[in-house]
Amino acid sequence: MPRAATALVLAALALAGCGDDDRPQPDPAPVRLTVEAPTDTSTVKEDSVEVRGRVSPARAAVEIQGEAAAVSSGAFSATVKLEEGANVIDVSASMPGRSAAFAALRVTYDPRVTVPDLSGVQDDEAADRIEALGLEPALESIGGLFDELRSGPRRVCESDPPAGSVVDPGSSVTLRTAKRC
Repeated sequence: MPRAATALVLAALALAGCGDDDRPQPDPAPVRLTVEAPTDTSTVKEDSVEVRGRVSPARAAVEIQGEAAAVSSGAFSATVKLEEGANVIDVSASMPGRSAAFAALRVTYDPRVTVPDLSGVQDDEAADRIEALGLEPALESIGGLFDELRSGPRRVCESDPPAGSVVDPGSSVTLRTAKRC
């Protein structure tokens, strides 16, 4: 082969090794999205919830319910207002040139309160616990005339509605008390 032809072949091979070929390049990795809180199918007592998690690459954009969420070093968070009952929270992460990632969380907002079993608890402490739950305590003495002659504090014998009942916030709970139940 003449020297000039050999030089042309070598030059062509050198160019082929420099990436000037038409071979398809692998697609970049898709965006990865991890939601850390809240957990899917959770039930909350508050009318809003903080959605937080991580995204990779760290500079990917995140939207929660269609609104941009702040992303810092791959971590994101945003507060979402909830409607009473079942809610679906949509989270998406995207970056140009990469496949997007999506997540949908089901969160139930149930503000109702379960009446605790306060049997045997002193009346003033029981009333404080009921009030701390956002309920209205009412004390009712059921011990009768002889109960007044007994020593010791009044304690809860029963409640109305009974322990385990689910009631709306602000509901009245009557604590029936006596020194001996």
